[in-house]
Amino acid sequence: MWFWFAIIALLCWSGSDLFSKIGCQHEDDKLSHLKMVMAVGVVMGLHAAYEIFVKGVEINGQIILTYLPVSALYILSMTIGYLGLRYIELSISSPICNSSGALVAILTIATAGLRGLVPAQLIATALVCVGVIGLGIVEAREDDALRAARQKSGNRRYAKSVLAIILPVVYCILDALGTFADSRVLETLDEDSANVAYELTFLAVGLVCFVYVVLIRRSRLLPKREAPKYAGAVFETAGQLAYIYALADSEHVALSAPIISAYCVVSVLWSRLFLKEKLSWKHYAMIGLVVIGIVILGVYDE
Repeated sequence: MWFWFAIIALLCWSGSDLFSKIGCQHEDDKLSHLKMVMAVGVVMGLHAAYEIFVKGVEINGQIILTYLPVSALYILSMTIGYLGLRYIELSISSPICNSSGALVAILTIATAGLRGLVPAQLIATALVCVGVIGLGIVEAREDDALRAARQKSGNRRYAKSVLAIILPVVYCILDALGTFADSRVLETLDEDSANVAYELTFLAVGLVCFVYVVLIRRSRLLPKREAPKYAGAVFETAGQLAYIYALADSEHVALSAPIISAYCVVSVLWSRLFLKEKLSWKHYAMIGLVVIGIVILGVYDE
């Protein structure tokens, strides 16, 4: 079953990328990223209720507070990621965001040295870093006329912007910090309880966003625009669940991890098919380096 859970996680998380992009790309809605947080909070809150009242997962205030720093890093990174989707193609954003595994490796090296890391992991980390930096350089140096020409068939036009690259990079950094902290906190917490704590915290943040967006800013919730956000939220939550079950089969982690970590490849495919995004060969070359590095890191994930 591990294989099918891994495939489900890959498809769900790439689907979350696609629908989140559709839900957050409207230029006239400056609060779309907070509305996306609301949607994820609602769906995760419902799943947390199922875990608590049906499956009997233990949860209390102490568990929520213990896991709160990790939850805060994950939620903040996702919020910034949703904001970034307004300024850049999904086919560029997703590989950058998914490079957090390389930063985790760097953090591990910084705190524990090279202990336990093989040469392939170091090479993979270097490939990801070169690819992400290369994407930034390609974006910054691309001629405006060439950019306009390649975006002609797409459904959006993106101007050259430093913010467009900075936001997914910030997501990557925060997500890496969350993952690094996660590995430490989970030494003292049950994984199911930690996941429920994360979902309940996301629900609380979603409620705060609702108060700000709807009650204070009086921003309207239009069903046509909100539907993709909730679809993305469902895919995000389902992907997280499938991810947990896939990695629960410890004997096949070395196979399931690279399958799941390559979901950004499928995100690039969806962006090409459904969003009509078109990149230059230089973009794809840098994305290729990132993806190769991510897959190698996935192979050695334990």
